[in-house]
Amino acid sequence: MRITLAQTDATLGDLDGNLKRAERVIAEAVESESDLVVFPELALSGYQVGDVTHDLSISPDDRRLLRLSQRAGGAGILVGYPEAGSHGLHTYNSAGYYEDGNLVHTHRKLYLPTYATFEERKHFLPGQHSRAYGVRGGRHRAATLICNDAWQPQVAFLSTQDGAHILLVPANSAQSMSPERYDSREYWRNITTFYGRIYQLFVVFVNRVGVEGGLTFWGGSHIVDPWGEVIGECGEGPEAEQALTFEIDLADVRRRRRDIPLVREARLGLLRREIDRLLDEGGDL
Repeated sequence: MRITLAQTDATLGDLDGNLKRAERVIAEAVESESDLVVFPELALSGYQVGDVTHDLSISPDDRRLLRLSQRAGGAGILVGYPEAGSHGLHTYNSAGYYEDGNLVHTHRKLYLPTYATFEERKHFLPGQHSRAYGVRGGRHRAATLICNDAWQPQVAFLSTQDGAHILLVPANSAQSMSPERYDSREYWRNITTFYGRIYQLFVVFVNRVGVEGGLTFWGGSHIVDPWGEVIGECGEGPEAEQALTFEIDLADVRRRRRDIPLVREARLGLLRREIDRLLDEGGDL
C-alpha cells in the first residue's frame, strides 16, 4: 500500500480555500499512485474555530467532500473537518474516510483537551464510539485516532483488538511554549513508536504546519512500522508544507503478530471484569 502524508497548512475559516488546497494535494497523490491520502486534523477549517464568526461545520456526506474523494480516483482519503451534528445541535471534531466518492466511516474525536491554551470542549462535543473500519475495499482495517485520542492508550488498544492493521492519527500539534519542560515532537515520536512496537501495526501520524494565532504547527508527519521503526517522514517547521508518499507492506503486521503474539494475549474478559469493578467502585464513566 502506498500512503501519502498530506502535511498541509490551513487558512482559518476558509473552507473553500482549504478544499482547493486538498484538491491540489490529491492531484499530486494520484500522480504518485497513492492508495491512501491522510490529511491533518481540521484540515478544512483551521484549528481555532472559536475565533471564526461564521459556521464552519459540514455534513460528512456533503457533496464537496464526496467530490474530493472522486478526485482521488481509487485512493482512499482521510480528511478532518468540523462535523455538523443532527438537527444542528452539536458540532464534532471529526475525520471522515472516503473511497470512490463514498463516505466509509466518520470518527468523532473522543478526548477534547480543554486546559492551558486548549478550548476544544467549548466548541465541540466528544464522540461516543471507537471503531475500526475497512479500507481498500475492505481488504484491510484501519482506525482513526484524532490527535489527543492517541494520548489515551486505551483507544489504541481498543482499535487493535477491533482488528486495525493501521492507526491513522491526524493531528494539530503545535510547538510547546516551554520545550525544556515539554517537547511535543519527542512526546509524539515516543507515542507512535510505542504503539507500532507494542500493538504490532503501522502508525500514520499526519500533523499540520503553519502559524495560526499564537500557535506554530511543526509538521513532522511520519509512518511507523510494526517493529516501532520510523520508515518515512516529512520535514519539520511551520513552512514545511509537503505531500510525500511512502510504501508499506501490510503483510508485515501478520508476520510480526505471528512471531510475537502480544495482541492475541489481551484477555478481554479479564479486562472487562476489572473495568466493571472500577466502575462499581465509583470510577469515571
